[in-house]
Amino acid sequence: MFLTGLGTAVPPRRFTQMECWAALQQAPQFPQLDARSRALLKKVLSGENGIATRHLAVAELEEAFVLTPDALHARFAQHAPALAVQAAERALTQARLAPAEVDVVIISTCTGYLCPGLTSYVSERLGLRSDVVALDLVGQGCGAALPNLRTAEALLAAGRAQHVLSVCVEICSAAFYLDNDPGVLISACLFGDGAGAAVLSVEPALHARRVEWKSARSILSPAERDLLRFEQHGGMLRNILASQVPVLAAGHAENLLTEMLNRAKLKRADVTGWILHAGGREVLAALQRRLGLKESDLRRSAAVLSNYGNVSSPFVLFVLERALAESAPGGWWWLSSFGAGFSCHGALLKVD
Repeated sequence: MFLTGLGTAVPPRRFTQMECWAALQQAPQFPQLDARSRALLKKVLSGENGIATRHLAVAELEEAFVLTPDALHARFAQHAPALAVQAAERALTQARLAPAEVDVVIISTCTGYLCPGLTSYVSERLGLRSDVVALDLVGQGCGAALPNLRTAEALLAAGRAQHVLSVCVEICSAAFYLDNDPGVLISACLFGDGAGAAVLSVEPALHARRVEWKSARSILSPAERDLLRFEQHGGMLRNILASQVPVLAAGHAENLLTEMLNRAKLKRADVTGWILHAGGREVLAALQRRLGLKESDLRRSAAVLSNYGNVSSPFVLFVLERALAESAPGGWWWLSSFGAGFSCHGALLKVD
């Protein structure tokens, strides 16, 4: 399987963390928070938390605090298809592929629910064939990009498709929630909205760098499920984010990397590119320590986190796009994400 096109998209409005803090103090939910929660929010939003700005699918920040099930669903229903289409169009343009040439479209999301799923709306707006295979994948959280791409790999390897359009889109502002739980509060400070899309093909692109998906594996640890997941509360999604997540993610990522390198008869020094999901500053620091990486190895993940926040499942596609745009040195690249489940995913790419 070869990556032949890549595209990302974010809402037009970008907000600094300080702007978010100022708006939050005027929100109707703020007086309901206790003193400890207010202090935590101020510390995260006004301090050095690795995030400078986030793109949110609202015209004004005040809209972000209209927290009713209907308002949050409407935000997702309006913006998720639009961002998914923007990212997909950019990926198709880069692949020099017409919409009619797409055999399969796979869309992952966890921040909202539509029935029919996002594939119905995105297929219509892109003008995909009426017989396109349309798969909606849900519930995989921030790690969803790699399971999505592995599904594309299976369909291509089985000869069921020549070209697959893979899309991850998250309207995290449609899953916004506030209460006195520290994990909930930190989540509100981390996440941004965005979409990423990739075109996967049986043959490499002749007009661009050769990016080959060589192998992939996943680890699923249901015993740790309750440390990172969504729950339903009052008809809304409420994010559970335990303090153990950075250490947990880094440990699973190292185990997965070691296993895959051994299978490929490679050493860690053979990896020239690190395309890592950064759940937040603490997660990135834990990955750096556990994997023995230099700060320069993580600079692209850190830059995406700083500019966009944690955009959840599309995050690694943002990092991969940046690495390719900057003509990062070829060789073996390691692509890794983690998310609800608790799940951790990794893939080896060979980039020429």
